[in-house]
Amino acid sequence: MKHEVDLDFYNLYTDLTVESIKNRNVNDIEIKENVIGDIKVTEVEIDEKHSSIIGKKIGRYVTIEFEDITDSFNRDEVKKVFMDELAKFINIKKDELVLIVGLGNELSTPDSLGPMCVDNIEVTNHIYELDLLDEDYQRVCSIKPSVLGRTGIETSIIVSSVVKKIKPKCVIVIDSLASSSIDRLNKTIQITDTGINPGSGIGNKRKEISKETLKVPVYAIGVPTVVSALTIISDTINHIFNENKDNILNKYDEIKTIIDEILKENELDLVVTPTEIDYIMESLSKVISEGINNLFNKTV
Repeated sequence: MKHEVDLDFYNLYTDLTVESIKNRNVNDIEIKENVIGDIKVTEVEIDEKHSSIIGKKIGRYVTIEFEDITDSFNRDEVKKVFMDELAKFINIKKDELVLIVGLGNELSTPDSLGPMCVDNIEVTNHIYELDLLDEDYQRVCSIKPSVLGRTGIETSIIVSSVVKKIKPKCVIVIDSLASSSIDRLNKTIQITDTGINPGSGIGNKRKEISKETLKVPVYAIGVPTVVSALTIISDTINHIFNENKDNILNKYDEIKTIIDEILKENELDLVVTPTEIDYIMESLSKVISEGINNLFNKTV
């Protein structure tokens, strides 16, 4: 007799489209994969039909998976792949303005990816307005709108107000994401043309930042920096039952009942991040910010 752990109640959330496809066992979506050294690049196009099935917006999603980003050589390799993939999304002229938005809370390390990236972005729009910008440089400006709990203002309101005022050709938003897989934690970069919902990874429902809301193309860059504690529980349970079926098979129902009761009674919704997150975030932010700088400013 074979038992499988039913985790529907746990509602394991993920911001990664490749995980949503896998978690919902959707097999009729074309997935393009390309391996570059130790880096895997996955591309999917989500149409209207599959959007409703997997709960992700219609659009293009590129996922870059890697192993060690703390090594300088590996970091440079990931940065090059990231820059090449981002370039496939963006097609603008040098005199057209790009707004880069660093979403998140810089006082919370797992949520600080966006602000950390923006701190290292080469901003040039002020030089352009003085008519002093070299032709090799893109017009770039950036903002760090922080989070609702610190500003009292919805992030989408801040971003949309800036967009209306400065009228950029496109917007790039950078944010920390949530994963439903421990294996992808801090080892994946997702790029999409569908925009983003700030705070969605930890259950917050905010107005999205997208082409529909801002009226300009919005490209979202994200890295899963947290994973639900329920994901760890599910992975552990599945491993136990896969490795020790004969020994604990008769205890399955008892264990499952106990977990259900604890989670339901305490309404647990915990997220977990690695202990070395500070160093990892520094490396990740360098990959993204330097990749953007190299893409837009050919002399960097």
